[in-house]
Amino acid sequence: MIQLLPLHLDQAPAFHRWISDPEVIVYSMTAFQSLTTLAQVAKWLESTLRDEKSLNLGIYLNATNELIGYAGLSGISRVNRSGEYFILLGEKRYWGQGIGTVVTQQVVSRGFQDLGLNRIMLTVSEPNEGGVKAYLRAGFQVEGRLRKACYRHYAYHDKLVMSVLREEWPVPPGA
Repeated sequence: MIQLLPLHLDQAPAFHRWISDPEVIVYSMTAFQSLTTLAQVAKWLESTLRDEKSLNLGIYLNATNELIGYAGLSGISRVNRSGEYFILLGEKRYWGQGIGTVVTQQVVSRGFQDLGLNRIMLTVSEPNEGGVKAYLRAGFQVEGRLRKACYRHYAYHDKLVMSVLREEWPVPPGA
């Protein structure tokens, strides 16, 4: 269905298209709310790709190699062996098909197996029901609530803090 591969600077137009759609970024990171021009998006992408404390991966369709989003881990701490999961599924026609759950499972596996992390956390806007369900299916547990931490659509809403620990993560078959 999908594969996770490196991103490239020449993909800024795809990100610009996604970021220009308020429905795509409604619950995304605050930085996306202020990026409006292709030049701004390209500068953000260049900075993101240089970030040595992040794992940034493109979400590509197996059949066509089309870039449909990106996901990874940010704020990776080698000392604490932790990181923060993120995902943006930019192509709306692929929403609701379980891709978010698959991507989440693959990125978390890489975090635990390849990077040696012990804890992966995330924050998710409570109204983002699809995201919350995908994270629960992928093995995350709710560990807290940030009250009225996000302002969208002229109202505040809570963000949930979720995490998964290496010891809770399923061992792959045959391991």
